[in-house]
Amino acid sequence: MTAQDIATPPPAKKGRKAPVPSWKPIYDGLMSAIVHHRIDPGTRLAEEDLAEVYGVSRTVVRSALQTLAQDGVLIIERNKGARVARPTPEEAREIFETRALIEPQIARLASARMTPAALGRLEASIEAEHRALAIGDANAALFQSAEFHRLIAEIAGQSVLARILGELMSRSSLVIALYWSRREALCDDHAHHALVGCFARGEGEAAADLMRRHVELLGNSLDLTRPAAPTLGLADVLKAVR
Repeated sequence: MTAQDIATPPPAKKGRKAPVPSWKPIYDGLMSAIVHHRIDPGTRLAEEDLAEVYGVSRTVVRSALQTLAQDGVLIIERNKGARVARPTPEEAREIFETRALIEPQIARLASARMTPAALGRLEASIEAEHRALAIGDANAALFQSAEFHRLIAEIAGQSVLARILGELMSRSSLVIALYWSRREALCDDHAHHALVGCFARGEGEAAADLMRRHVELLGNSLDLTRPAAPTLGLADVLKAVR
């Protein structure tokens, strides 16, 4: 057996899906808790406690935490373990500046690939955000707003850009938790309606310009002087991921 044999997994058999990694449910649970603001930035995540909650080994938990760290939402410190990332004001600004650079191009590409079915998915995303607002679930509304942006990247058909934006959106959720008030974060949903209108009319350049202004407005709404939100205790973390 060569080194290449070890490094390269065997191809999946035709018609059979690849097995889900054992750490994936832990990754999904923690990521959901983070982007829905059920776990605060800066919160420590103990391997042994998560292993007990999920009924798996610490090795499996460690794989999930390492993947979340690769996605930019966790920090793993030597001899200290993992904690939810806590973007500084400078990092928060950079995250939104980067989004303002790449999301207009994503919108332009999505416009060229738009179909009636894709428009329907975007409209359904906006409706889901409105339903969350109607019942007073601000965290769910924020999550749906982020999903709208992720969906545009999916429609654009650029996997690399979609992956980059996915990380930026996850990190944006941490910025929102620290530097945005709920009202400010939810006040600009009309931009999503306007974007759908541009897509429906095939106006790619208008969609790109609107997306740039939309993201810049969101970035300018950051209150980088706000004190950081208090972090949750361990008991609250375990409730959030159950």
